[in-house]
Amino acid sequence: MIQPKRTPLYETHIAMGARMIEFAGWLMPVQYTGIIAEHQAVRQRAGLFDLCHMGILEVRGPGALRFLERVTTNDPSRLTIGRAQYSLLCQPDGGVIDDLIVYRVPQGFVIVANAVNTETDYQWLLEQQAALGAASCEILNRSAERGNIAIQGPLAQQVLQQLTRVDLESIRFYHHTTGEVAGIPMQICRTGYTGEDGFELLAPRDRAVELWQALLDAGKAVELVPCGLGARDTLRIEAGLCLYGHELTREINPYEANLGWVVKLSGRVFVGSEALHRIERDGPARRIIGLTMIERGGVPRQGYPVQRDGEQVGHVTSGTYSPTLDANIALALVRRDAAGADALDVVIRGRPMPARVTPLPFYRGSVRLPSARAGRGA
Repeated sequence: MIQPKRTPLYETHIAMGARMIEFAGWLMPVQYTGIIAEHQAVRQRAGLFDLCHMGILEVRGPGALRFLERVTTNDPSRLTIGRAQYSLLCQPDGGVIDDLIVYRVPQGFVIVANAVNTETDYQWLLEQQAALGAASCEILNRSAERGNIAIQGPLAQQVLQQLTRVDLESIRFYHHTTGEVAGIPMQICRTGYTGEDGFELLAPRDRAVELWQALLDAGKAVELVPCGLGARDTLRIEAGLCLYGHELTREINPYEANLGWVVKLSGRVFVGSEALHRIERDGPARRIIGLTMIERGGVPRQGYPVQRDGEQVGHVTSGTYSPTLDANIALALVRRDAAGADALDVVIRGRPMPARVTPLPFYRGSVRLPSARAGRGA
């Protein structure tokens, strides 16, 4: 039996009283003081997340750009050094292998991938490199060397600025720079997965505990709190953000997941582009929609059937209680003909419960940009 992996912060989480669970092959904190309290801290102040389970890959060398143009759906040629973009790896049929954040750096590109897909992505990129004959680029898995800690919330910049000489105000959303935080050299990225403003800090893995503690100390005045996977999930659902294995899978294409905006087809050929051309032309057969439960009959969960007039038209991909809205909400994948309905039913414990079809995102945080464009996987 394969034992779950531990991030450098595992012992720190235990010492802080976190409840740990296995997630994507890792032992991770699901909560500390409670999901709702942690969720509200991020919405109102700031929260701290251990993302050291996420994969960090590099593609570098003179052929790096040309290679990524052939394997990612977004257009990496639009990136200048210091910018980032949300992108996807797709199969030839358009199904999603993974969603990524791609950062342009002087040596090429840094890619943050989902924990569950890190090794799959790495091997797939190597296979594509061989198939395309892309000998002038190098693909490296840096996950064992670099960690990732996120500070998120409307006061995140205020807390982080105490620890760095970098002018954080000058870093725009989906931009990044290099600098020191608490004396630790790192990549400072204005990205996140909560719908709020914030930063993801890609730092040496062996200094993750030092960075975590420095951030907690700097955040005491604003009541910064450590947050687990539970709050991360409720925050991203409120923000209408996709999670791999839920709204994104190899059986779901970008247009079904409302991610057509990260598919740049004009004048480009990449893995999956032919199929995605057809889907864009014909329209997707299904769509991810938002649902808000009208009654208090229970929380919709992944896999629950979604019905219209007693006929199943789809299923819930993610569901939760929304602390911000004080309502039960869900993301659901439904047939195209049902996506435009005003209301549908979610079958909860065998009982159809009415739900209002709700525009996404359910809630817009302090990012102040279309929340779908702040996407990130897990």
